[in-house]
Amino acid sequence: MRASPFALACLSLLSSVCTADLNLTTPLVSRQILPSNFKPPQVFRNVNLVRTVNLEKGYPRETVNVVIENVDSKPQSEYYLPFEQGSIARVGGFEARDKKNPEKGLLEAEIVEYGTYSPTEFYKIHLPEPLAPSAQQTLNIAYSVLSALVPLPAQTNQLDKQYVSHAFSAYTPSAYTTLKQKTKLKFPTTDIPDYTVLPAANADGKEDPQRQGTLFTYGPYGEVPAGAAETVAVRYEFTKPLIHASRLERDIEVSHWGGNLATEERYWLVNRAAALKNHFSRVAYQQSAYYNPPTSALKELRFPLQVGSLNPYFTDDIGNVSTSRWRSNAREATLELKPRYPLFGGWKYSFRVGWDAELAPFLRKLKQGDAYVLRVPFLEGPKQAEGVEYERVELRVVLPEGA
Repeated sequence: MRASPFALACLSLLSSVCTADLNLTTPLVSRQILPSNFKPPQVFRNVNLVRTVNLEKGYPRETVNVVIENVDSKPQSEYYLPFEQGSIARVGGFEARDKKNPEKGLLEAEIVEYGTYSPTEFYKIHLPEPLAPSAQQTLNIAYSVLSALVPLPAQTNQLDKQYVSHAFSAYTPSAYTTLKQKTKLKFPTTDIPDYTVLPAANADGKEDPQRQGTLFTYGPYGEVPAGAAETVAVRYEFTKPLIHASRLERDIEVSHWGGNLATEERYWLVNRAAALKNHFSRVAYQQSAYYNPPTSALKELRFPLQVGSLNPYFTDDIGNVSTSRWRSNAREATLELKPRYPLFGGWKYSFRVGWDAELAPFLRKLKQGDAYVLRVPFLEGPKQAEGVEYERVELRVVLPEGA
């Protein structure tokens, strides 16, 4: 079997798309180096901007809907989104779309940075078509900020609730003047003991922020200049693990003769939750199993695999781990794992899982020539309600000899 350039391009494109969906810390996009004196041309202004920050998972997911207007005398096609220096490496799953034409797919985006140190880095978004002078367009921009939540207090007792803190700017960072904006926060619960109240009222003359159950709103605000910031912080209950994969190695091996697709994944996990104030109590842990209270410890992982997967295995540094459950039928294939021990805050665990699958659903032959196209998911698990963030991912596809 010979891999054609077209097949490799398809695999590369699929990897990039799935990376955006699954929140990797280092986006797989190109980087452009800018001169040290670069500033984004002031050719746009934000007419109206609404940012929504979802805090229901172990990392904030921000969605920005912004109406931009070309204030220049020439058509413009490049829109810059600023991030603090160093934080752009923690931005995952970056996506930009034309909100009124989402069926056209993602807009091209790339990271741009300075050749020398600068406090700001940018994502440059390429509009699908140059925007004419005085014309407007609505963009939908979404991304996750990984390793952004900080347990506060940093240490808790084994059965205590966990609270986390998140700091951000009430003004959405922008390289352009914004005429009107507000930021909405969606919390997992109504237990929000601490949050910043700004001394000045919002544009409606009301206290800032406004609170309605699990929803907070900072703003609306009137005209805000480019680069303006107003640092605020919130502290809220999040008694769930903060699962961080410092490394994932994913190998996919194609066996053309056996018609098999073998997958193996090697994980290095750490729970970023609050550390235990005292020693771990096995007795207290076993007692809590009877009423299953919320906990910041990671107790199990769930891998939903492709239907038809078979021969799963689960091992760690010691050897085979028997605390797993495999469910497979015509509608689902799910591998449920329990580590040898619960992972409390700061605890680490490395392991590997693997499985086989029939090759035919993932491989097709081109109509012309003897080339094939392999289509496989970039990631397959685990899927957790609190989410999983990845710091480094390596995907290796092993093709048959002579491919």
